[in-house]
Amino acid sequence: MPSKKDILLINPWICDFTAYDFWLNPLGLLYIAAILKKHSGFSLHFIDCLDRHHPLLGRKLKTKPNGRGTFLKEEVAKPSVLKDVPRKYSRYGIPLKLFLHELEHLPSPDLVLITCTMTYWYPGVQLVVELIRKRFGQVPVILGGVYPTLMPEHAKGSCGADIIFQGPGERGILPLLREVLGDNSCPEHQFETLDEIPWPAFELLRNKKTLPVLTSRGCPFKCSFCAAPLLCKNFEQRMPSSVVSEIEYNFKKHEIRNVVFYDDTLLFKKNSHVFPFLKEIIKKNLPLVFHTPNGLHVKEIDSEMASLFKAANFQSLFLSQESLDKNLLAKACPKVSEGDLEKALVYLEKEGYSRQGINVYLMVGLPGQDISCIRESILHVRRLGARTRLAYFSPIPGTEEWQYLVENGFLARDADPLLHNKLTFPYLGWSVSPQDFESVKEMVNSPIVA
Repeated sequence: MPSKKDILLINPWICDFTAYDFWLNPLGLLYIAAILKKHSGFSLHFIDCLDRHHPLLGRKLKTKPNGRGTFLKEEVAKPSVLKDVPRKYSRYGIPLKLFLHELEHLPSPDLVLITCTMTYWYPGVQLVVELIRKRFGQVPVILGGVYPTLMPEHAKGSCGADIIFQGPGERGILPLLREVLGDNSCPEHQFETLDEIPWPAFELLRNKKTLPVLTSRGCPFKCSFCAAPLLCKNFEQRMPSSVVSEIEYNFKKHEIRNVVFYDDTLLFKKNSHVFPFLKEIIKKNLPLVFHTPNGLHVKEIDSEMASLFKAANFQSLFLSQESLDKNLLAKACPKVSEGDLEKALVYLEKEGYSRQGINVYLMVGLPGQDISCIRESILHVRRLGARTRLAYFSPIPGTEEWQYLVENGFLARDADPLLHNKLTFPYLGWSVSPQDFESVKEMVNSPIVA
């Protein structure tokens, strides 16, 4: 019998001005791991550079009951392209020596798989590949995720990976491994639907009290600033029964307490999707708490939706309003209409939710966005009694807003992805000034005066 192939999966560090564990998990990489685990010819190893619960960290990091918390960080040299941003730049995650310790205790891998989310987080990938090369030599390295999907040419030229994988990995990973490893025993199976894909290999994580679930992929809307349609060409939803089974399995297997929905469009076609699986979850009476960090479409929150949220124990509600500026909504965000937010808050309040505990996302930094309109949107949310959450604009390659910035000379088409950082826009001239940016942050955090 041929020996097993050792495959190393790595979730790299975040290099940024700021980072916080807002229910972050490398879900795509864990889906890939689940697929590989079904093939007996692979022995998997996993290093999570963002592991806040590693036993060798030397200290216990602050973690809220809902699973969110701080990362360790080490200040590093700020890239020259970001020199005008007056903030410290750090590497977030496990210490460098701990990563090297992990490598020393692993067999030499036959293949390394790395993921990367934000385009401007690629320095973490560069460092991982550099250390892999020093330790294991020219082992094949495959890079997948959002960054290489959106910017394959930059990834090819900057990160040192041998292969750049674009798009959802589960539909092409097995044929690719068959080719790279020369292993004809590796199946060529292609997963056609989300329900065919094995559930994520959460057993690779150290802390499993809070886990994500993905009930759909993609988005049927075409917001001018969003990458969802670029990452997934087609919108697809899972069967409600499959979602319930996964949540129940994770509760029994991993004793989870918090469930985080990673969907971009959780409430779309709610009568055939979210209503059925929430009703079934309520019947099972599992002691779980649910969270929606990616934002809920306010238009879809009616009386029944609010009632199900309450009965199922949704505690962290984040609503995607984006703006109260009618002109901006018509141009950039067709999923929201005037009056949707007010109605949603009424329904939620009737079910017992405190308005002060409901989070409302508002965009800041869109090209051409008027500072007075941003302030008025913040004031409107405050008048309604809800909590404003600022969503900072990041120019995502391929979106309408990115194209506008390129065509109008604000951003070069081949600009360093570090300039996509959500905290750079006040210093690059296409939107609000640094002073106005600081003023709206202060406005959000100031106490409400009746």
